[in-house]
Amino acid sequence: MLKADFHIHTAYSSDGATSLEHVFARCRKMGLNCVAVTDHNTILGALKLRELAPFTVIVGEEIDTLSGEIIGYFLTEEIPAKLSAEETARRIKDQGGLVCIPHPFDRLRRSALRYQTLVKLLPNIDIIEVFNSRVLLTRHNISARLFAQDHGLLASAGSDAHIASEIGDTYVVMPEFNDREEFRLALAQGVFVCHKASPLVHVWSTLTRLRKRLKSRR
Repeated sequence: MLKADFHIHTAYSSDGATSLEHVFARCRKMGLNCVAVTDHNTILGALKLRELAPFTVIVGEEIDTLSGEIIGYFLTEEIPAKLSAEETARRIKDQGGLVCIPHPFDRLRRSALRYQTLVKLLPNIDIIEVFNSRVLLTRHNISARLFAQDHGLLASAGSDAHIASEIGDTYVVMPEFNDREEFRLALAQGVFVCHKASPLVHVWSTLTRLRKRLKSRR
C-alpha cells in the first residue's frame, strides 16, 4: 500500500524554501512512499526529486491561470502561467495528464478557482482536492467534498506543504499503481487521514515569497 501526500511544494516554488533533501528526509520520517510535487508554475523540482527518491514521485504543477489555480498531475512538460483556465486544462490533457482543482472553495485565498470557471471546466476535471491542510475554515473543505460527490469526480487530499514539517500532515492510504489509469482506480479506493495545519504557516509562506522577491531584485 501507498501512503501518499498529493500536494507539496519545494524550494522551486515562489513561496517555498524546502530543499529536496529535506523533502526526502521528511518523507522517510513520516513513512510516505508517494508524493505529488506541485510547485507553482514549474516542474523542475518534481523532476529532480523523481531522480533522487526511491519512492513514487508524481510530477505535478500548480499553475496560476487567469481565473485561479489548477494542478496538473503526470506532466511531462511545464505549463506556463497566466493562460486561461480552459487552455491550461487542455494543455494538461494534451500531454496525458490529469486535471485536479485544489482548494476550490477556499474563499480566504485569492488563488482559488472562480466558481463560474469551475462549473465550465467540469467536463475536463478529473479530481477535486477535498481536503487541504492549509484551508482555514472546515466548511470550505466540506464544500469541496460535496461538490466532488455531486459531480461524480475523484477526490484527493494533501498537506499543501510549503515547509518540510507540514509534509504528511494529510495523506491518502491507497493501493500501488503503475500508470495514470491505475492511479485513478487506486485513488478511488483511497482512505484519507487529514489534519489541519497551523494558521501561522501562511505567515511563513508570505515572508518567504517577499524574501525571494527582494533577493531577485538585487
